Amino acid sequence: MQHLIKLPQTPGRHSILLLLLFLPASTIASACSHLRPQDATFSRDSLQLLKNAAPPPPQPCPQENVPLPFPETLLESKDKKQAAITTLLILQHLFNLLSSPRTPAHWIDHAHHSLLNKIQHYTHHIEKCFADQSVRSQRRRPRNSHLSINKYFKSIHSFLQHNNYNACTWDHVRLQAQDCFRHLDTLIRQMKSQAPLTTHSKRLNTQ
Repeated sequence: MQHLIKLPQTPGRHSILLLLLFLPASTIASACSHLRPQDATFSRDSLQLLKNAAPPPPQPCPQENVPLPFPETLLESKDKKQAAITTLLILQHLFNLLSSPRTPAHWIDHAHHSLLNKIQHYTHHIEKCFADQSVRSQRRRPRNSHLSINKYFKSIHSFLQHNNYNACTWDHVRLQAQDCFRHLDTLIRQMKSQAPLTTHSKRLNTQ
């Protein structure tokens, strides 16, 4: 049986992001550029695990428009380095969000833990692609996606807190997580393909 180990927020993990920021685009293009079977299916498998882990709440939820827009402009770049940084940031934030001790009681523990393990293992894979690459300084400061991603996930945490982490609020968060896995599929293919996809690429079914 696999044991879930929470991803620590350590200087070592932070240094991976710094490393990505300073690696030249050519290095990003070559590191782990081959699309493995688990890369191609990560988002789809994660969506299925999320569906299994987070069934609808026992009581119907009121229909409401929740303004939690993902910064989709980050998906429009054809820069492989930008795609790698954004991918890693989303994975880390998703893990921290979905590993909250205040997830709803009706969520299915086994599937939930399987989903967290899958996110954790894939995060380690992405980090390993670049961990052994040497850092090279650049005169031009690279584009930075972390502010937009951090702001997006901060709004989700604030939304949960404002609504006291109730089941209906978590159901809205589940929909946001679905979108994130769909966006990750686009980013992973951008990072690894010779001809990066755009937001108009074939979208995963999130239903």
